[in-house]
Amino acid sequence: MKKILTFFTLLLFMSCQNYGQLNLLADLSNELNEVSGNEVLNNSSLIWMINDGGNKSKLYAVSKKGKIKKEINIKSKNTDWEDLTSDKKGNIYIGNFGNNTSSRKNLRILKIDKKYLRKKNAKVKEIEFEYEDQDKFPPKKKELFFDAEAFFYFNKNFYIFTKSRVEGEYGKTSLYKFPAKKGKQTARLIGKFNNGNDLECWITSADISSDGTKVVLLSQKNILVFTDFKDDNFLSGKVKKIELEHQTQKEGICFKDNNTLLITDEKAHGEGGNLYELKIDVQN
Repeated sequence: MKKILTFFTLLLFMSCQNYGQLNLLADLSNELNEVSGNEVLNNSSLIWMINDGGNKSKLYAVSKKGKIKKEINIKSKNTDWEDLTSDKKGNIYIGNFGNNTSSRKNLRILKIDKKYLRKKNAKVKEIEFEYEDQDKFPPKKKELFFDAEAFFYFNKNFYIFTKSRVEGEYGKTSLYKFPAKKGKQTARLIGKFNNGNDLECWITSADISSDGTKVVLLSQKNILVFTDFKDDNFLSGKVKKIELEHQTQKEGICFKDNNTLLITDEKAHGEGGNLYELKIDVQN
């Protein structure tokens, strides 16, 4: 009886929550309280997730109802895992590039071959990179522009969107590109965008639609949808700002299909720790 009462109390609490234009799909497990990235693979109903730095080095396969269906132990330290992406072959990539003080010299992308997604343990291949315009570690306070929490794979390249740590310029993001191949790569600057000045404006995740026509950037304040961009300077296109009515520490975004987004937030102060869905209507 007590369990039934607790269940209905929780159900009532969730139904009273206002998530704005977001559709709540699930309350995530306590093991996923600090989700920093999510990704969907082609022809799969599972949603892959990781936790932020300091948590276990695991990759989680989660159902649309928020249930953990599989856990894979990743043979690499979770220094500061910040986002997930994948290629058309079904390989998954973890962005180990969180860099709060812009002082890291060991920025990495971790490649997990698709064969390991059926196993309990996974080895990784590391792709090292550096920003072409950073020469001090750390730089001056007014130049702390080399943190990052957002990236995606597209046409054999990685695209990273930085997160500013400069007071009053938190919404600034720079777009860098480098090849998705072995060796130490140099991330080349190809575009910039300013989402605002406040902490709520900094960029925490990114993705590109499977048809390559839309790019989304996530912040606590809003979702930016870019279309009609020139070549791969995605920030050069038209931008639609979707102002979020529900503001929590949102850290993960990915396309479920070309017009549907899946969003996750961290659990903090009694809020968040959820999986949401959002339909977007953008005319190209």
